[in-house]
Amino acid sequence: MPKEKSSLALKNELAVTELIKKFRHENTWLEAVPSKPQWVGNDVIKIPIQGTAPKVLIDNTIYPINSSQREDGYLKISLHKYETENTEVTTDELYALPYEKVNDVQVQHRETLEDVTAEHALYSITPQEDSATTPVLTTSGPDDGEGRKRLITKDLRKLKKKLTKLGVPKKGRVLVLCADHVDDLLDQDETFNTRYQNHTEGTIAENYCGFKIYESTYAPEFTAAGQKIAFDSSTTGYEASVCFFAPSTAKAPGTAERFAIDKANNPTMRRHEIGFEIHWVCVAVKDEGIAAIRSVAV
Repeated sequence: MPKEKSSLALKNELAVTELIKKFRHENTWLEAVPSKPQWVGNDVIKIPIQGTAPKVLIDNTIYPINSSQREDGYLKISLHKYETENTEVTTDELYALPYEKVNDVQVQHRETLEDVTAEHALYSITPQEDSATTPVLTTSGPDDGEGRKRLITKDLRKLKKKLTKLGVPKKGRVLVLCADHVDDLLDQDETFNTRYQNHTEGTIAENYCGFKIYESTYAPEFTAAGQKIAFDSSTTGYEASVCFFAPSTAKAPGTAERFAIDKANNPTMRRHEIGFEIHWVCVAVKDEGIAAIRSVAV
């Protein structure tokens, strides 16, 4: 007969199942990113790379028509590992508090992991700097009163034109606005203001200047010279709004684990200790549609 699972092992399994089931980043820009769990194995995502597209013949009169094989490939990327520091729950707290703190702690760990993975994902798909295929434009509006040029709709139209010239399809363009740029548009555009007040489920507008618009409390920052500042750096710069073409991005979960010491097995400290680990990734599969608009000084 198989051995029954220990109480702690069963709790760990149930907690991990619950973590993965609810790890959805609901009502955020990440809802626009296609989920590709089928591409993941052993905490590595295997991204398919299409081979050369076929040549199209117009009014052809030469037969037989040439044929060739399409050589596909794969890009392998290890999933990021995100770990929470352990939280302690003492026996005294369990008796004194009017709610089930262990469960509350676990919910807090999941929500914190969701927040940090979303922030890191937005940073990861942001271009490092301006390039021919990943444009990073600058704001050109008036002084916001603090020495920063505001974002104006002309800047969004310029970005739209840039993407069109790069051949990015119109359907699927997403723009994640930083807090500064949301404020800029609210200040100048009554149409945007109305859509902002009526938005639901994270989306401000389905079509504003050709973009599906989201707002994020986190924003990547750039130096005055136009270089993206490292994630979680103490260096400060100017915020940027991030653009991507949804079909050219992917997100995927990997393995997850709950680490815990039950108070019954911790006679010295007589407390629970709980922490989580999850493997997850959000990447730009290719450069198509990846761009940003960064604020600059007046």
